[in-house]
Amino acid sequence: MIKTLARSIREFKKPAILTPIFVTVEVILECIIPLIIANLVNQMQAGCSMDVIAKYGVQLVIMAALSLFFGVAAGNTCATASTGFSRNLRKDMFYAIQDYSFKNIDKFSVSSLVTRMTTDVFNVQMSFMMIIRIAIRGPLMLIFSFIMGFITGGRLALIFLFTIPLLSIGLILVIRKATPIFRRVFRKYDALNDSIQENVQAMRVVKSYVREDYEKKKFGAAAQDVCNDFTRAERIMALNNPMMQICVYAGMAFVLSFGSYLVITNKGVDVAVGQMSAILTYSFQILMSLMTLSMVFVMITMSMESAERIVEVLTEKSDLVSPNNAVKEVKDGSVDFDGVSFKYSKNAERMALENVDLHIKSGEIIGILGGTGSSKSTLIQLIPRLYDVTEGCVKVGGVDVRNYDLETLRNNVAVVLQKNVLFSGTIKDNLRWGNPNATDEEMIHACKLAQADEFIQQFPDKYDTWIEQGGANVSGGQKQRLCIARALLKKPKILILDDSTSAVDTRTDALIRRGFREFIPETTKIIIAQRIASVQDADRIIVMDGGSISAIGTHDELLKQSDIYREVYTTQNKAGDQDGNQ
Repeated sequence: MIKTLARSIREFKKPAILTPIFVTVEVILECIIPLIIANLVNQMQAGCSMDVIAKYGVQLVIMAALSLFFGVAAGNTCATASTGFSRNLRKDMFYAIQDYSFKNIDKFSVSSLVTRMTTDVFNVQMSFMMIIRIAIRGPLMLIFSFIMGFITGGRLALIFLFTIPLLSIGLILVIRKATPIFRRVFRKYDALNDSIQENVQAMRVVKSYVREDYEKKKFGAAAQDVCNDFTRAERIMALNNPMMQICVYAGMAFVLSFGSYLVITNKGVDVAVGQMSAILTYSFQILMSLMTLSMVFVMITMSMESAERIVEVLTEKSDLVSPNNAVKEVKDGSVDFDGVSFKYSKNAERMALENVDLHIKSGEIIGILGGTGSSKSTLIQLIPRLYDVTEGCVKVGGVDVRNYDLETLRNNVAVVLQKNVLFSGTIKDNLRWGNPNATDEEMIHACKLAQADEFIQQFPDKYDTWIEQGGANVSGGQKQRLCIARALLKKPKILILDDSTSAVDTRTDALIRRGFREFIPETTKIIIAQRIASVQDADRIIVMDGGSISAIGTHDELLKQSDIYREVYTTQNKAGDQDGNQ
């Protein structure tokens, strides 16, 4: 885990290494200052001149200034290293997610990934900052103060041999109790963020069903659950301070009482007043170092689970990678399914697709029809290799898709989903996702084919119109047409429409299909639809049922051969007749 996280330090290694060096010098200087003060007190007690006092004063000023300088330097390098580390960590996680296959994404929920890239990274950043500065300063201060205490105080410093082991045992017990609670609470963070995301995305549904109170109660319960666990963990961790203060203040009380007794009875022979002041200062420094160490332990305990969750994302490897000597050219848009079976996970009880044999010629228009759960979308997701087949093979242009360079394959297979996404930016920005170098003329041509140019021209800013996140300021039909235009700009050899004209009227749907037939005849077009009218004029129509191909043929052939197709056709036409009669 540490090795994986350390890879994200990269260009910030120098400040990460300089910080402990600066801290070490700062601590040494701070531990020398009480010794100088002790000598000064002893000299003053002996009746020294002003010259001696001035000499010690200059030494103290120099020591304090140097300590301040190295403290500030350590703070600057620590801030640079920790914030840079967190930046690289987020970037590495984001890049890793971009390479995930659908199977990898299915393993993590969206809310969990968001939590890992925000809350978890912040926790790890805070721990890293403490490790390179406070976790160095605390032990060094403890060791040097302990040594200097023995040098100046002799027998008085023996009290530290009893207090430090007691505190160490206490810290270990507290951490063992708190760690499982922190592990549990971060999982509940995921559930809380999931609730927020679901509510925000479905806000229109929530309001239309007047379910605001229900959502508030659900969120409140999740938030209270997180609060309860955090409260329980913090109560345990809060035992650090009183336990530590009892031990250290008891030690200081012992030093004061026993030390004063020695000073008075021995008249400063064994222990002088200066030594007493020094040992008290070192006692206070030990207290502060133990307090900082307890803070480090608390933060590291909290962030251990966060670190493990981050490493899970970084070490998750996509099962879909380009092979060595990958094919980097797609010859044509032909598609072949040879004995294909597929299931989403190894543990799945049944195949989502089973024994699929299908051969599509380049340039053909193929319609796919079937009921909900018939695996229509699953079938087409195997073509751009969003998933790998479980059995058999899928070929594009006569080559197994597993032999292609992934970028090459997906640039030649454009998929328009029913719930495709528009991003915040202008219409041009969104269209250029299909082709970053597309000219204005190419964008207008693609939009005309997708029947989007007409409504775009009605906007005041036309193609420079701003699209809100998710396309919230355009209708469902407009969003689908913009997504179709975006896919056309890729100039793909295979165009797949996964029920992506469901929100447009039948006239616009027909115009889109006519434009495809006339202007991109060499592109293979695969259209998944619920309406028979959307696939009726296809070269062939595939009827899916229960993960298998039930029938293949033209519209007229299927009316004679396929009961499923005939039933759908009859039902839709009756509905259309009834609507027309009304």
